[in-house]
Order: sequence, then C-alpha cells, then structure tokens
Amino acid sequence: MGVLSWRSAGGLADGRAVEASLISAEAFAVLYERHALALYSYAYRRVGPDIADDVVAETFAVAFRQRARYDLSRPDARPWLFGILTKEISRHRRTEGARLRAVARYGEPLGEDGHAERVADEVTARAARAALAAALRGLTAGDRDVLLLIAWGGLSYDEVADALGIPAGTVRSRLHRARRQVRAVLGDNPLRVGEE
Repeated sequence: MGVLSWRSAGGLADGRAVEASLISAEAFAVLYERHALALYSYAYRRVGPDIADDVVAETFAVAFRQRARYDLSRPDARPWLFGILTKEISRHRRTEGARLRAVARYGEPLGEDGHAERVADEVTARAARAALAAALRGLTAGDRDVLLLIAWGGLSYDEVADALGIPAGTVRSRLHRARRQVRAVLGDNPLRVGEE
C-alpha cells in the first residue's frame, strides 16, 4: 500500500483505512466517523442511552486494539464493528433485559422518535413497542442478536454471519425461528420485524 497519511485515509475503503491506521493510528478515526452513528443508534435501541455511549466507545477501543488482526481484504468494516458491539452488548444482557421489561410494562420508546409524531400514532406505537419488547425478551440471546442486527442494524445475512462468526445458514435458521416466535407473541399485529 505504501505509506498513507491519516488525512488521506478518509477516501479509502474501511480495510485500507485500517491498514493506514497501522502506520498512523489517527487514520482509525475514519472508521469512527463512518460508523459511530449507526452503532450508537443500534446500541441505543438495545440497551438505552445510559449504556449506549459506553458500549460504542468500548467497541471502538476493542476494534483499535484488534486492528492488526482485521482482514484487510474486506473493504467494509461494518460487520466487524457490529460483531464487536454485539459482544459488548452481551456483557450488558441484564441491562438489556431490564430495558425490555420496562418497555413491555410501560411502553417506553425503543428508539428515538421524532417530536412531530401524532398523538394517535404514539398510542399505537406504545402498544406495539410493549408487545415487541415482550416478544424480544422471550428470544434466546443468539436469536435476538440475529434479528436485531438485521432489523435495527440493517445488516445483510452475510454481514450478520460475519459479525457473529457463524455460518449464513445459522443466521437464516435463527432469523426464521425469531420471526416465528415474535409473530406468535404479536399475533395479527401488522408490525413487520426484520423482513427483507
């Protein structure tokens, strides 16, 4: 690759930016700029605002420490970062479980809603959030991780497989099982969870 300054890493694919960060640590900031918001949004929904900042910060700290092991042939670091984030969230399973119980009980939002949301929509949304939280709480951790990485993280099946270090077939079976269980809890609710 040759020596790159960290400033020139901004226009590179993630893999090249990681490679540049091995020479100049500041180049790693490119990954933060590109992916921090998506990671935070996902973490916020999973564990709430109190923990989201911490798990995202720890995700980037772990990624930075492990950057020498990153597969430089992969241009997109998003699955790698979501995999690290998922492991960090798993360290906070009790927090996530408590959040899901609170949402199911009180209808607290799972994500940030806009201020312009209509009152009627809010009532419906609160009921759907409560039911969804109860359904998510009933899933195994592995099934919940797959479902939420697809539904909230926006990752593809292959990206989820990469993020979690599992075969794509396992992603499909976990997602199928999670959807079936969520549908069983939600009944005829029109809410669609993680469908492509």
